[in-house]
Amino acid sequence: MLNIKDIQKEYKDKLIDADFAAGLVKSNMRIHFGVGTDSSVYMDKALGERLRHDNMLRGLEIQSETAIRHDDFETYKAVMDNVDVARFYSSHFSSRDRQMMDRGNSWHVPILFSEESLYWGLEDNYFDICCIQVCPMDKYGNFNFGPINADLHGIIRNSKTVIVEINEKMPIALGYESHINIADVNYIIEGDSPDICTISNKAPTFEDKRIAEFIVEKIRNDSTLQLGIGALPNCVGNMLAESDLRDFSAHTEMLVDAYMNLYYAGKLTSLKSRDKGLIVYTFAGGSKELYDFVDDNPICCSAPVSYVNDISVISDIDNFISVNGCIGIDLYGQVCSESIGYRHISGTGGQLDFALGAFRSKNGKSFICTHSTRTMKDGTRESLIHPLLPVGSVVTTPRTAVHYLVTEYGAVNLKGKSTWQRAEQIISIAHPDFREELIREAEKMGIWRNTSKREYL
Repeated sequence: MLNIKDIQKEYKDKLIDADFAAGLVKSNMRIHFGVGTDSSVYMDKALGERLRHDNMLRGLEIQSETAIRHDDFETYKAVMDNVDVARFYSSHFSSRDRQMMDRGNSWHVPILFSEESLYWGLEDNYFDICCIQVCPMDKYGNFNFGPINADLHGIIRNSKTVIVEINEKMPIALGYESHINIADVNYIIEGDSPDICTISNKAPTFEDKRIAEFIVEKIRNDSTLQLGIGALPNCVGNMLAESDLRDFSAHTEMLVDAYMNLYYAGKLTSLKSRDKGLIVYTFAGGSKELYDFVDDNPICCSAPVSYVNDISVISDIDNFISVNGCIGIDLYGQVCSESIGYRHISGTGGQLDFALGAFRSKNGKSFICTHSTRTMKDGTRESLIHPLLPVGSVVTTPRTAVHYLVTEYGAVNLKGKSTWQRAEQIISIAHPDFREELIREAEKMGIWRNTSKREYL
Protein backbone atom coordinates (compact mmCIF):
# COMPACT_ATOMS: atom_id res chain seq x y z
CA MET A 1 0.00 0.00 0.00
CA LEU A 2 1.14 3.54 -0.75
CA ASN A 3 1.10 6.49 1.61
CA ILE A 4 -2.17 8.28 0.87
CA LYS A 5 -0.21 11.47 0.16
CA ASP A 6 1.56 9.74 -2.75
CA ILE A 7 -1.51 8.30 -4.47
CA GLN A 8 -2.25 11.13 -6.92
CA LYS A 9 1.41 11.39 -7.95
CA GLU A 10 1.52 7.62 -8.45
CA TYR A 11 -1.59 7.84 -10.64
CA LYS A 12 -0.01 10.50 -12.87
CA ASP A 13 3.26 8.57 -13.10
CA LYS A 14 1.46 5.40 -14.22
CA LEU A 15 -0.91 7.08 -16.67
CA ILE A 16 -0.26 6.06 -20.29
CA ASP A 17 -2.22 6.01 -23.53
CA ALA A 18 -3.45 2.87 -25.26
CA ASP A 19 -0.81 3.09 -27.99
CA PHE A 20 1.94 2.96 -25.35
CA ALA A 21 0.27 -0.14 -23.87
CA ALA A 22 0.12 -1.80 -27.28
CA GLY A 23 3.80 -0.98 -27.73
CA LEU A 24 4.65 -3.08 -24.67
CA VAL A 25 3.61 -6.23 -26.53
CA LYS A 26 6.40 -8.38 -27.93
CA SER A 27 6.34 -11.60 -29.94
CA ASN A 28 5.38 -14.80 -28.08
CA MET A 29 3.78 -12.93 -25.18
CA ARG A 30 0.72 -14.25 -23.34
CA ILE A 31 -1.92 -11.58 -22.77
CA HIS A 32 -5.13 -11.76 -20.73
CA PHE A 33 -7.84 -9.34 -21.81
CA GLY A 34 -10.13 -9.81 -18.81
CA VAL A 35 -13.44 -11.39 -17.88
CA GLY A 36 -16.97 -10.61 -19.05
CA THR A 37 -17.83 -6.91 -18.97
CA ASP A 38 -14.35 -6.12 -17.62
CA SER A 39 -12.73 -7.11 -20.93
CA SER A 40 -10.17 -4.70 -22.36
CA VAL A 41 -11.41 -2.12 -24.86
CA TYR A 42 -8.74 0.60 -25.14
CA MET A 43 -5.65 -1.61 -25.34
CA ASP A 44 -7.47 -4.11 -27.55
CA LYS A 45 -8.24 -1.38 -30.10
CA ALA A 46 -4.68 -0.05 -30.03
CA LEU A 47 -3.12 -3.50 -30.34
CA GLY A 48 -5.47 -4.31 -33.21
CA GLU A 49 -4.33 -1.17 -35.00
CA ARG A 50 -0.69 -2.04 -34.38
CA LEU A 51 -1.18 -5.56 -35.76
CA ARG A 52 -2.60 -4.13 -38.98
CA HIS A 53 0.69 -2.32 -39.68
CA ASP A 54 3.36 -4.28 -37.79
CA ASN A 55 4.43 -7.41 -39.62
CA MET A 56 7.03 -8.35 -37.01
CA LEU A 57 4.78 -9.50 -34.13
CA ARG A 58 4.34 -13.27 -34.02
CA GLY A 59 3.19 -16.00 -31.67
CA LEU A 60 0.86 -14.00 -29.42
CA GLU A 61 -1.55 -15.87 -27.15
CA ILE A 62 -4.59 -13.80 -26.14
CA GLN A 63 -6.95 -15.14 -23.51
CA SER A 64 -10.31 -13.97 -22.19
CA GLU A 65 -13.32 -15.38 -20.33
CA THR A 66 -16.94 -14.96 -21.41
CA ALA A 67 -16.12 -11.80 -23.33
CA ILE A 68 -19.34 -9.75 -23.02
CA ARG A 69 -18.70 -7.13 -25.69
CA HIS A 70 -20.56 -5.06 -28.26
CA ASP A 71 -18.28 -6.34 -31.04
CA ASP A 72 -15.36 -8.63 -31.81
CA PHE A 73 -11.92 -8.08 -30.32
CA GLU A 74 -10.12 -5.55 -32.53
CA THR A 75 -7.01 -7.71 -32.21
CA TYR A 76 -8.95 -10.59 -33.71
CA LYS A 77 -10.33 -8.48 -36.56
CA ALA A 78 -6.76 -7.48 -37.37
CA VAL A 79 -5.47 -11.05 -37.28
CA MET A 80 -8.53 -13.09 -38.36
CA ASP A 81 -7.39 -16.68 -39.00
CA ASN A 82 -3.65 -15.98 -39.08
CA VAL A 83 -2.65 -18.20 -36.16
CA ASP A 84 1.03 -17.43 -36.74
CA VAL A 85 0.41 -13.89 -35.50
CA ALA A 86 -2.02 -14.55 -32.64
CA ARG A 87 -4.13 -17.35 -31.19
CA PHE A 88 -7.18 -16.74 -29.01
CA TYR A 89 -8.30 -18.74 -25.98
CA SER A 90 -11.29 -18.64 -23.65
CA SER A 91 -12.23 -20.66 -20.57
CA HIS A 92 -15.92 -19.97 -21.19
CA PHE A 93 -17.13 -19.30 -24.71
CA SER A 94 -19.44 -16.41 -25.53
CA SER A 95 -21.07 -15.79 -28.91
CA ARG A 96 -17.99 -13.77 -29.87
CA ASP A 97 -15.70 -16.68 -29.03
CA ARG A 98 -17.87 -19.05 -31.10
CA GLN A 99 -17.64 -16.73 -34.09
CA MET A 100 -13.85 -16.69 -33.78
CA MET A 101 -13.82 -20.49 -33.37
CA ASP A 102 -15.89 -20.89 -36.55
CA ARG A 103 -13.23 -18.88 -38.38
CA GLY A 104 -10.55 -21.22 -37.05
CA ASN A 105 -8.79 -19.12 -34.43
CA SER A 106 -10.26 -19.67 -30.97
CA TRP A 107 -9.75 -22.57 -28.57
CA HIS A 108 -11.43 -23.53 -25.32
CA VAL A 109 -9.57 -23.89 -22.01
CA PRO A 110 -11.48 -26.47 -19.89
CA ILE A 111 -11.81 -25.47 -16.23
CA LEU A 112 -13.74 -25.93 -13.04
CA PHE A 113 -14.66 -22.32 -12.35
CA SER A 114 -14.13 -22.69 -8.59
CA GLU A 115 -10.53 -23.77 -9.20
CA GLU A 116 -9.59 -21.41 -12.01
CA SER A 117 -7.61 -18.90 -9.96
CA LEU A 118 -5.37 -21.82 -8.90
CA TYR A 119 -4.49 -22.66 -12.52
CA TRP A 120 -2.62 -19.43 -13.16
CA GLY A 121 0.95 -19.75 -11.98
CA LEU A 122 1.13 -23.53 -12.32
CA GLU A 123 4.41 -24.38 -14.05
CA ASP A 124 4.66 -21.78 -16.87
CA ASN A 125 0.98 -20.83 -16.83
CA TYR A 126 1.36 -17.09 -16.32
CA PHE A 127 0.61 -13.94 -18.35
CA ASP A 128 3.07 -11.32 -19.54
CA ILE A 129 0.34 -8.67 -19.55
CA CYS A 130 -3.21 -8.51 -18.25
CA CYS A 131 -5.49 -5.60 -19.07
CA ILE A 132 -8.96 -5.09 -17.57
CA GLN A 133 -11.58 -2.35 -17.31
CA VAL A 134 -12.19 -0.94 -13.82
CA CYS A 135 -14.04 1.89 -12.07
CA PRO A 136 -12.26 5.24 -11.49
CA MET A 137 -9.83 5.25 -8.57
CA ASP A 138 -11.19 6.18 -5.14
CA LYS A 139 -9.38 8.47 -2.69
CA TYR A 140 -7.59 5.49 -1.13
CA GLY A 141 -6.05 4.37 -4.42
CA ASN A 142 -8.45 1.48 -5.10
CA PHE A 143 -9.96 0.57 -8.47
CA ASN A 144 -13.22 -1.38 -8.11
CA PHE A 145 -13.71 -4.28 -10.53
CA GLY A 146 -17.35 -3.42 -11.23
CA PRO A 147 -19.75 -6.31 -12.07
CA ILE A 148 -16.97 -8.91 -12.36
CA ASN A 149 -14.96 -10.52 -9.56
CA ALA A 150 -14.57 -14.14 -10.70
CA ASP A 151 -10.86 -15.11 -10.79
CA LEU A 152 -9.50 -11.61 -11.52
CA HIS A 153 -7.15 -11.65 -8.53
CA GLY A 154 -5.71 -14.98 -9.69
CA ILE A 155 -5.04 -13.52 -13.13
CA ILE A 156 -3.53 -10.35 -11.66
CA ARG A 157 -1.27 -12.22 -9.22
CA ASN A 158 0.17 -14.23 -12.08
CA SER A 159 0.70 -11.39 -14.56
CA LYS A 160 4.06 -9.68 -14.95
CA THR A 161 2.47 -6.40 -16.05
CA VAL A 162 -0.97 -5.23 -14.87
CA ILE A 163 -2.82 -2.55 -16.83
CA VAL A 164 -6.19 -1.08 -15.86
CA GLU A 165 -8.53 0.85 -18.16
CA ILE A 166 -10.75 3.47 -16.50
CA ASN A 167 -14.45 3.30 -17.36
CA GLU A 168 -16.52 5.97 -15.63
CA LYS A 169 -19.74 4.10 -16.48
CA MET A 170 -18.73 0.98 -14.56
CA PRO A 171 -20.98 0.33 -11.54
CA ILE A 172 -19.19 0.06 -8.19
CA ALA A 173 -19.69 -3.46 -6.87
CA LEU A 174 -19.05 -3.68 -3.13
CA GLY A 175 -17.84 -6.91 -1.61
CA TYR A 176 -14.82 -9.05 -0.86
CA GLU A 177 -11.60 -8.75 -2.91
CA SER A 178 -13.58 -6.64 -5.37
CA HIS A 179 -10.83 -4.12 -6.14
CA ILE A 180 -7.15 -3.67 -6.93
CA ASN A 181 -4.92 -1.04 -5.32
CA ILE A 182 -2.77 1.31 -7.37
CA ALA A 183 0.31 -0.18 -5.69
CA ASP A 184 -0.41 -3.42 -7.59
CA VAL A 185 -0.98 -1.68 -10.94
CA ASN A 186 1.81 -0.99 -13.44
CA TYR A 187 -0.07 1.24 -15.87
CA ILE A 188 -3.37 3.14 -16.15
CA ILE A 189 -5.25 4.04 -19.35
CA GLU A 190 -8.05 6.58 -19.55
CA GLY A 191 -10.53 6.51 -22.42
CA ASP A 192 -14.02 7.32 -23.66
CA SER A 193 -15.84 5.07 -21.13
CA PRO A 194 -18.09 2.95 -23.38
CA ASP A 195 -21.44 1.74 -22.08
CA ILE A 196 -21.27 -1.54 -20.16
CA CYS A 197 -22.57 -4.31 -22.39
CA THR A 198 -25.99 -5.58 -21.31
CA ILE A 199 -27.52 -9.03 -21.70
CA SER A 200 -31.11 -9.09 -22.91
CA ASN A 201 -33.69 -11.29 -21.22
CA LYS A 202 -35.47 -13.53 -23.71
CA ALA A 203 -39.16 -14.12 -23.19
CA PRO A 204 -39.81 -17.60 -21.72
CA THR A 205 -41.36 -20.20 -23.99
CA PHE A 206 -44.23 -22.52 -23.10
CA GLU A 207 -41.64 -25.20 -22.33
CA ASP A 208 -39.70 -22.84 -20.07
CA LYS A 209 -42.84 -22.07 -18.09
CA ARG A 210 -43.73 -25.76 -17.67
CA ILE A 211 -40.20 -26.59 -16.50
CA ALA A 212 -40.28 -23.66 -14.08
CA GLU A 213 -43.58 -24.90 -12.64
CA PHE A 214 -42.09 -28.34 -11.94
CA ILE A 215 -39.13 -26.73 -10.17
CA VAL A 216 -41.09 -24.17 -8.16
CA GLU A 217 -43.36 -26.84 -6.68
CA LYS A 218 -40.26 -28.46 -5.12
CA ILE A 219 -38.97 -25.23 -3.53
CA ARG A 220 -39.75 -24.29 0.06
CA ASN A 221 -39.71 -21.05 2.03
CA ASP A 222 -36.27 -19.91 3.24
CA SER A 223 -34.45 -21.40 0.24
CA THR A 224 -31.18 -19.98 -1.08
CA LEU A 225 -31.16 -19.68 -4.86
CA GLN A 226 -28.53 -20.15 -7.53
CA LEU A 227 -30.00 -19.39 -10.94
CA GLY A 228 -28.02 -19.74 -14.14
CA ILE A 229 -28.20 -17.65 -17.29
CA GLY A 230 -31.03 -17.67 -19.83
CA ALA A 231 -34.79 -17.46 -20.17
CA LEU A 232 -35.50 -20.52 -18.01
CA PRO A 233 -33.68 -19.51 -14.79
CA ASN A 234 -35.14 -16.01 -15.12
CA CYS A 235 -38.56 -17.61 -15.53
CA VAL A 236 -38.04 -19.59 -12.31
CA GLY A 237 -37.05 -16.42 -10.46
CA ASN A 238 -39.98 -14.42 -11.77
CA MET A 239 -42.40 -17.25 -10.97
CA LEU A 240 -41.07 -17.35 -7.40
CA ALA A 241 -41.52 -13.57 -7.18
CA GLU A 242 -45.21 -14.04 -8.04
CA SER A 243 -45.72 -17.08 -5.77
CA ASP A 244 -46.80 -17.34 -2.13
CA LEU A 245 -43.31 -18.52 -1.16
CA ARG A 246 -41.10 -16.11 0.79
CA ASP A 247 -37.80 -15.36 2.52
CA PHE A 248 -35.43 -16.34 -0.27
CA SER A 249 -31.68 -15.76 -0.20
CA ALA A 250 -29.12 -15.49 -2.99
CA HIS A 251 -25.74 -17.18 -3.33
CA THR A 252 -25.01 -17.42 -7.03
CA GLU A 253 -22.25 -17.52 -9.58
CA MET A 254 -24.09 -15.10 -11.86
CA LEU A 255 -26.34 -12.31 -10.61
CA VAL A 256 -29.19 -11.88 -13.10
CA ASP A 257 -32.29 -9.71 -13.30
CA ALA A 258 -34.46 -12.33 -11.59
CA TYR A 259 -32.77 -11.60 -8.24
CA MET A 260 -33.50 -7.90 -8.58
CA ASN A 261 -37.14 -8.73 -9.35
CA LEU A 262 -37.33 -10.98 -6.28
CA TYR A 263 -35.87 -8.21 -4.15
CA TYR A 264 -38.36 -5.61 -5.34
CA ALA A 265 -41.19 -8.12 -4.81
CA GLY A 266 -40.14 -8.34 -1.14
CA LYS A 267 -39.21 -12.01 -1.49
CA LEU A 268 -35.41 -11.74 -1.19
CA THR A 269 -34.76 -11.26 2.53
CA SER A 270 -31.34 -12.99 2.62
CA LEU A 271 -31.88 -14.76 5.96
CA LYS A 272 -29.67 -17.69 4.93
CA SER A 273 -27.45 -19.54 7.39
CA ARG A 274 -24.25 -18.02 5.94
CA ASP A 275 -23.48 -14.45 4.80
CA LYS A 276 -26.79 -13.35 6.27
CA GLY A 277 -28.23 -10.18 4.78
CA LEU A 278 -26.07 -10.33 1.64
CA ILE A 279 -26.75 -11.17 -2.00
CA VAL A 280 -23.52 -13.04 -2.78
CA TYR A 281 -22.34 -13.43 -6.38
CA THR A 282 -19.13 -13.60 -8.39
CA PHE A 283 -20.22 -11.72 -11.52
CA ALA A 284 -23.30 -9.83 -12.67
CA GLY A 285 -24.75 -9.77 -16.17
CA GLY A 286 -28.07 -8.44 -17.33
CA SER A 287 -29.95 -5.22 -17.95
CA LYS A 288 -28.88 -1.63 -17.31
CA GLU A 289 -31.33 -1.72 -14.38
CA LEU A 290 -29.41 -4.64 -12.86
CA TYR A 291 -26.12 -2.73 -13.05
CA ASP A 292 -27.83 0.25 -11.41
CA PHE A 293 -29.11 -2.09 -8.67
CA VAL A 294 -25.59 -3.38 -8.00
CA ASP A 295 -23.99 0.09 -8.04
CA ASP A 296 -22.73 0.99 -4.55
CA ASN A 297 -25.38 -1.28 -3.00
CA PRO A 298 -24.16 -2.68 0.35
CA ILE A 299 -26.52 -5.68 0.25
CA CYS A 300 -24.88 -6.91 -2.97
CA CYS A 301 -21.63 -8.72 -2.17
CA SER A 302 -19.23 -9.41 -5.03
CA ALA A 303 -16.81 -12.20 -4.06
CA PRO A 304 -14.12 -14.32 -5.75
CA VAL A 305 -15.31 -17.44 -7.54
CA SER A 306 -13.00 -19.49 -5.30
CA TYR A 307 -15.40 -18.60 -2.46
CA VAL A 308 -18.77 -18.38 -4.21
CA ASN A 309 -18.40 -21.70 -6.06
CA ASP A 310 -16.63 -23.56 -3.25
CA ILE A 311 -18.57 -26.79 -2.67
CA SER A 312 -17.96 -26.61 1.09
CA VAL A 313 -19.39 -23.07 1.19
CA ILE A 314 -22.45 -24.01 -0.87
CA SER A 315 -23.16 -27.12 1.19
CA ASP A 316 -22.91 -25.07 4.40
CA ILE A 317 -26.03 -23.10 3.38
CA ASP A 318 -29.31 -24.82 4.29
CA ASN A 319 -32.11 -25.31 1.74
CA PHE A 320 -29.84 -24.58 -1.20
CA ILE A 321 -31.53 -24.66 -4.63
CA SER A 322 -29.41 -24.80 -7.80
CA VAL A 323 -31.04 -24.36 -11.23
CA ASN A 324 -28.99 -24.76 -14.42
CA GLY A 325 -29.66 -25.57 -18.04
CA CYS A 326 -28.02 -28.06 -20.36
CA ILE A 327 -27.76 -28.97 -24.04
CA GLY A 328 -28.37 -32.71 -23.85
CA ILE A 329 -28.87 -35.73 -21.58
CA ASP A 330 -28.42 -39.44 -22.17
CA LEU A 331 -30.07 -42.48 -20.62
CA TYR A 332 -27.21 -42.97 -18.17
CA GLY A 333 -27.95 -39.51 -16.76
CA GLN A 334 -24.83 -37.89 -18.19
CA VAL A 335 -25.28 -34.17 -18.85
CA CYS A 336 -23.70 -32.10 -21.61
CA SER A 337 -23.95 -28.35 -21.12
CA GLU A 338 -21.12 -27.01 -23.25
CA SER A 339 -20.96 -28.57 -26.71
CA ILE A 340 -23.11 -29.77 -29.57
CA GLY A 341 -21.13 -32.72 -30.79
CA TYR A 342 -17.65 -31.44 -31.59
CA ARG A 343 -18.74 -27.78 -31.69
CA HIS A 344 -17.95 -26.00 -28.44
CA ILE A 345 -20.67 -23.66 -27.15
CA SER A 346 -19.90 -22.41 -23.62
CA GLY A 347 -18.05 -24.03 -20.71
CA THR A 348 -18.36 -26.02 -17.50
CA GLY A 349 -18.68 -22.87 -15.43
CA GLY A 350 -20.03 -23.65 -11.97
CA GLN A 351 -22.64 -26.25 -12.89
CA LEU A 352 -20.75 -29.17 -11.35
CA ASP A 353 -19.73 -27.12 -8.29
CA PHE A 354 -23.34 -26.18 -7.56
CA ALA A 355 -24.77 -29.63 -8.38
CA LEU A 356 -22.46 -31.19 -5.78
CA GLY A 357 -22.79 -28.41 -3.21
CA ALA A 358 -26.59 -28.11 -3.39
CA PHE A 359 -27.13 -31.84 -2.89
CA ARG A 360 -24.88 -31.83 0.19
CA SER A 361 -26.76 -28.86 1.65
CA LYS A 362 -29.37 -29.65 4.32
CA ASN A 363 -32.66 -29.99 2.40
CA GLY A 364 -30.83 -28.85 -0.75
CA LYS A 365 -31.77 -29.72 -4.33
CA SER A 366 -30.00 -29.41 -7.67
CA PHE A 367 -32.02 -29.13 -10.90
CA ILE A 368 -30.58 -29.53 -14.40
CA CYS A 369 -33.08 -28.60 -17.08
CA THR A 370 -33.63 -28.84 -20.81
CA HIS A 371 -36.43 -28.79 -23.34
CA SER A 372 -37.22 -32.33 -24.45
CA THR A 373 -36.59 -31.47 -28.13
CA ARG A 374 -35.17 -28.84 -30.41
CA THR A 375 -36.27 -27.87 -33.91
CA MET A 376 -33.58 -28.13 -36.59
CA LYS A 377 -33.05 -25.65 -39.44
CA ASP A 378 -34.89 -27.96 -41.85
CA GLY A 379 -37.94 -28.02 -39.56
CA THR A 380 -37.41 -31.53 -38.21
CA ARG A 381 -37.47 -32.15 -34.48
CA GLU A 382 -34.62 -33.80 -32.56
CA SER A 383 -34.79 -35.28 -29.08
CA LEU A 384 -32.41 -33.71 -26.57
CA ILE A 385 -32.61 -36.92 -24.55
CA HIS A 386 -30.31 -39.37 -26.30
CA PRO A 387 -29.51 -43.05 -25.70
CA LEU A 388 -25.88 -41.90 -25.51
CA LEU A 389 -24.61 -38.36 -25.85
CA PRO A 390 -23.68 -37.66 -29.49
CA VAL A 391 -20.08 -38.27 -30.54
CA GLY A 392 -17.89 -35.36 -29.47
CA SER A 393 -20.21 -34.21 -26.68
CA VAL A 394 -18.49 -33.09 -23.48
CA VAL A 395 -19.78 -34.53 -20.19
CA THR A 396 -20.21 -31.46 -17.99
CA THR A 397 -21.93 -33.14 -15.04
CA PRO A 398 -21.33 -36.88 -14.62
CA ARG A 399 -24.27 -39.16 -13.90
CA THR A 400 -23.10 -39.61 -10.31
CA ALA A 401 -23.56 -35.88 -9.60
CA VAL A 402 -27.04 -35.40 -11.11
CA HIS A 403 -29.93 -34.90 -8.67
CA TYR A 404 -33.07 -33.76 -10.53
CA LEU A 405 -33.46 -33.71 -14.31
CA VAL A 406 -36.34 -31.57 -15.58
CA THR A 407 -38.08 -31.13 -18.94
CA GLU A 408 -41.52 -29.78 -19.79
CA TYR A 409 -42.80 -33.33 -19.13
CA GLY A 410 -41.70 -33.58 -15.52
CA ALA A 411 -38.93 -33.66 -12.92
CA VAL A 412 -37.19 -36.89 -11.92
CA ASN A 413 -34.76 -37.63 -9.09
CA LEU A 414 -31.84 -39.82 -10.18
CA LYS A 415 -30.00 -40.09 -6.87
CA GLY A 416 -29.70 -43.67 -5.66
CA LYS A 417 -31.32 -45.12 -8.80
CA SER A 418 -30.00 -48.12 -10.73
CA THR A 419 -29.15 -47.86 -14.42
CA TRP A 420 -32.50 -49.31 -15.52
CA GLN A 421 -34.41 -47.15 -13.04
CA ARG A 422 -32.59 -44.11 -14.39
CA ALA A 423 -33.43 -45.06 -17.97
CA GLU A 424 -37.07 -45.49 -17.00
CA GLN A 425 -37.18 -42.13 -15.21
CA ILE A 426 -35.40 -40.24 -17.97
CA ILE A 427 -37.57 -41.72 -20.73
CA SER A 428 -40.64 -40.67 -18.74
CA ILE A 429 -39.70 -36.99 -19.26
CA ALA A 430 -38.72 -37.36 -22.93
CA HIS A 431 -41.03 -36.11 -25.67
CA PRO A 432 -43.74 -38.77 -26.29
CA ASP A 433 -42.78 -39.03 -29.97
CA PHE A 434 -39.34 -40.37 -29.03
CA ARG A 435 -40.08 -42.62 -26.06
CA GLU A 436 -40.53 -45.92 -27.93
CA GLU A 437 -37.29 -45.36 -29.83
CA LEU A 438 -35.48 -44.60 -26.57
CA ILE A 439 -36.88 -47.80 -25.02
CA ARG A 440 -35.57 -49.85 -27.95
CA GLU A 441 -32.13 -48.28 -27.54
CA ALA A 442 -32.22 -48.83 -23.77
CA GLU A 443 -32.93 -52.53 -24.40
CA LYS A 444 -29.86 -52.73 -26.68
CA MET A 445 -27.81 -51.03 -23.97
CA GLY A 446 -28.96 -53.54 -21.35
CA ILE A 447 -30.57 -50.90 -19.15
CA TRP A 448 -34.25 -51.67 -19.78
CA ARG A 449 -36.22 -54.39 -17.99
CA ASN A 450 -39.48 -55.90 -19.13
CA THR A 451 -40.90 -54.96 -15.74
CA SER A 452 -40.15 -51.27 -16.33
CA LYS A 453 -43.19 -49.03 -16.19
CA ARG A 454 -44.71 -47.88 -19.46
CA GLU A 455 -47.88 -46.15 -18.36
CA TYR A 456 -46.45 -42.77 -19.33
CA LEU A 457 -46.21 -43.78 -23.01
